[in-house]
Amino acid sequence: MSLLELHCLVAGSPVRGSEKLEVRNPYNQAVVGTVVTASSADVELAIVSARNSGPAPSRFERSQVLEKARNGLEARREEFAHTITAETGLCLREARYEVGRTVDVLRFSAMEALRDDGQIFSCDISAQGKARKIFTMREPLNCAVAITPFNHPLNQVAHKLGPAIAAGTPMILKPSEKTPLVALKFASLLYDSGLPPKMLSVLLGNTNQVAEPLVRDDRVESVSFTGSVAVGKRIAATAGYKKIVLELGGNDPLIVLEDADLDLAAYLAAEGSYRNSGQRCTAIKRILVQESISEDFTARLVKRTAEYVTGDPFDENTRVGTVIDETSAIYLETVVAEAVAAGARVLIGGRRRGAQLEPTVIADVPRNARMIVSESFGPLAPIIKVRDLDDAITLANSTAYGLSSGVVTQRMDWALEAIRRLRCGTVNINEVPGFRIESSPFGGIKDSGLGVKEGVVEAIKCFTTVKTFSLPWG
Repeated sequence: MSLLELHCLVAGSPVRGSEKLEVRNPYNQAVVGTVVTASSADVELAIVSARNSGPAPSRFERSQVLEKARNGLEARREEFAHTITAETGLCLREARYEVGRTVDVLRFSAMEALRDDGQIFSCDISAQGKARKIFTMREPLNCAVAITPFNHPLNQVAHKLGPAIAAGTPMILKPSEKTPLVALKFASLLYDSGLPPKMLSVLLGNTNQVAEPLVRDDRVESVSFTGSVAVGKRIAATAGYKKIVLELGGNDPLIVLEDADLDLAAYLAAEGSYRNSGQRCTAIKRILVQESISEDFTARLVKRTAEYVTGDPFDENTRVGTVIDETSAIYLETVVAEAVAAGARVLIGGRRRGAQLEPTVIADVPRNARMIVSESFGPLAPIIKVRDLDDAITLANSTAYGLSSGVVTQRMDWALEAIRRLRCGTVNINEVPGFRIESSPFGGIKDSGLGVKEGVVEAIKCFTTVKTFSLPWG
């Protein structure tokens, strides 16, 4: 693809700065684009523009913007997918999948823009009541901020902007400096689809000049953040009196019990560990396998893993591209070496070239290994033997995270016990931890988030306030 030269945007207009951010392909370090970054003055202009954007477009108009954007993205699927691959190093298979998910976000957001979830309460149902009716309605915020990560540079942006547009809330987006190109292209698509320019600005720049002022500013009524635990907690400590939505890290287990369909379990373990180069908060980070089946399961997973070819992300045969940069790949290589030094065994993979690490199956991993206790953001499949379901649940709950989980079993009683006892936001039976649709509630507890859910339906609630009013007719 040709070199992209883009500008940050304030209410649809390019910023006039001179500082440029270079974006490089993690696979070969080629410059794939540049972005003219924003200044403190641009932050102020963006906030003022959002708060002075005027009345929100009608529900129908908001829905039409989202539908036009969906159609536009459908027509440009390959263009957007190639941009994702160029700036993330993810293989085309993953980039195309992400574009498809984003199409769904726009579709569901357009549907929700038309939905009125207001309620009606009759007041004569109590001895203290009277013949009145109470109604509720949703009103948009005046200004909200979204901060998104590198690992899903299009879909995470859409998961913030789609619901905000459906709600009628003006947004300021701060995407990752590592992957800003597709975010800016998406913003242009929304403008071209009829989004009023004042409803969206996209800013990148020095943290002290852009991100921190946006988070702290009292005129910003909501901050929706997806990213690391450390940054999320810093936002929570500094944002002040405003709505905060935090979708942070995960250390998601796949529990494989002795009655499991082992072919299914091996397939889920591979897909959950290696898709998106393992760079998902909901990726499988720990595989907890009952002792009686561990040898059989492990052999099947090793065989599956051999199918996940690494290489040039633009090669159609590549199934696992790079992680986001060489530093991240070196970290993954380090935690594998630490586990091996403590007695673990690498059964397949483990070789690194630049920012690329082969999908890696590691057996006999100690329960206190760093890759088990902390989140390893890459294509690793560490296996730990467990005695039974009780042992698996205890181990699954033992980390600071609580995002998602998966359990492979054919027994309803074991499935229900896992659902009741696992301390996390989502439990999927006979599926990867990350399974969801774009409109379903999503989010975690503990260090994975504050329990506030995302997903199109829930996100709209975060970008609105509920007004209650009553009328004297019962």
